[in-house]
Amino acid sequence: MSIATGAAANDDLKALIRTIPDFPKPGIMFRDITTLLLDPHGLAQTVERMVAAVDGPVDLIAGIEARGFLFAAAIAVPLNAGVLLIRKDGKLPGVTIAEDYALEYGQDRITMHEDALAPGQRVLLVDDLIATGGTARAAIRLLRKAGANVTQAQFVVDLPELGGADALRSDGINVTALLSFEGH
Repeated sequence: MSIATGAAANDDLKALIRTIPDFPKPGIMFRDITTLLLDPHGLAQTVERMVAAVDGPVDLIAGIEARGFLFAAAIAVPLNAGVLLIRKDGKLPGVTIAEDYALEYGQDRITMHEDALAPGQRVLLVDDLIATGGTARAAIRLLRKAGANVTQAQFVVDLPELGGADALRSDGINVTALLSFEGH
């Protein structure tokens, strides 16, 4: 689902994202948002459009390491919300809770501080890109384990062929993305 209406509504932003073929391995079309981040107007428009798409009040914006942190912080300010960091294992000081998830070849783990939220707080999950949805689904499980009310997630880019957004929707999450790119 695109946040703005009309097929070409976010073409200005799409033009700011470069595609790098065969990275990190042959056959992958890597969607590089660093070029979007370098453009002040494009970055401002991205944040403004993501803020406009938030459905109802939220207490916290949860950003997934690392590029999700950038968008979570920028979106939190106009929404008067806090920022909750979802990090890779071993990166947060203090007591954490964790959630494991499957990778193509093995397992990984994400964590958050165990006292990062109060049960019932409304949390919006944010990241730069949704592909298979493994990390985002693990983040939602982690947030819900801590008592969060998570019903929506936002991404700058969706790779719909990989099914991540649909997997989140099957978990009861309202998913929005500014852009989608065919292929992966």
